Amino acid sequence: MKLLYYCLFLILAHGLNAQQKTSGNPLFPGWYADPEAIIIKKQYWIYPTYSDVYQKQVHLDAFSSKDLVNWKKHPKIIDTSSVKWAKKAMWAPAIVQKGKKYYLFFGANDIQSNQELGGIGVAVADKPQGPFKDLIGKPLIGQFQNGAQPIDQFVFKDKDGQYYIIYGGWKHCNIAKLSTDFTSIIPFEDGKMFKEITPNGYVEGPFMFIRNNKYYFMWSEGGWTGPNYSVAYAVADSPFGPFERKDKILKQDPQVATGAGHHSVIQVPKTDQWYIVYHRRPLNETDRNHRVTCIEPMYFDEKGDILPVKLSFEGVKAQKIK
Repeated sequence: MKLLYYCLFLILAHGLNAQQKTSGNPLFPGWYADPEAIIIKKQYWIYPTYSDVYQKQVHLDAFSSKDLVNWKKHPKIIDTSSVKWAKKAMWAPAIVQKGKKYYLFFGANDIQSNQELGGIGVAVADKPQGPFKDLIGKPLIGQFQNGAQPIDQFVFKDKDGQYYIIYGGWKHCNIAKLSTDFTSIIPFEDGKMFKEITPNGYVEGPFMFIRNNKYYFMWSEGGWTGPNYSVAYAVADSPFGPFERKDKILKQDPQVATGAGHHSVIQVPKTDQWYIVYHRRPLNETDRNHRVTCIEPMYFDEKGDILPVKLSFEGVKAQKIK
């Protein structure tokens, strides 16, 4: 009888542990930053920057999960051998599924002027894990426009099906229309190719989503190498703004980590359940490239404002996509 009770206890304890199991933060080992999170075919995917010195940032990895807790690494989904113009600093990937193809947008070479070769490129693959190949053989955006360094791209699909690229470093953010095949930038109705939508406090790392017919525009501010890197947001009635800054919702916690920023957001389909995926720097790390990818739940109040995000070591509970 005692043995039976003991076995029941073990079964119960195992069940409780399984229910309480969380992802933990960081989500997976290694130095990774600028994570782009997306849902593809009922799986969660994260495409981050491989965080190292620029000369070693010559490839990108991806990670997939069915439940946010157990992650599989897909190494070297693209590298500079398949992008002849890219030499270093492959940054901040953005992923789009369209039809049966997957399009990966990335920054490369960290150009400092219009006299250098580099900027934002686009690659294509038949599977989300690649391998990705350069789509057009040159940068999609290779020049500074409106003062925006061509980095930190995010591709946004509006309600009418139009795709836009939103990007920019050096405290300037642009929006531009993408052609249907993602091979070029096409003009707006007024003839302009790039429109600046920079909100107050913007530095880099833009992200946009729609909730309750409102456009939430998020970005990173502060210096990415320092402890005060953070995420703020604004709300508007269109992807062109005007965007008025609301609040800062993600920042360092001296008890957990510093430099929390450059994020993305995922929504569990057919629910109002949201997660923010971001990078941060562990407290004992001083190397600017020692950043890890983490996740937290993201909540809204009754007015639709985003509540401040609490940094944790636990991460989130398992969440499968139905």
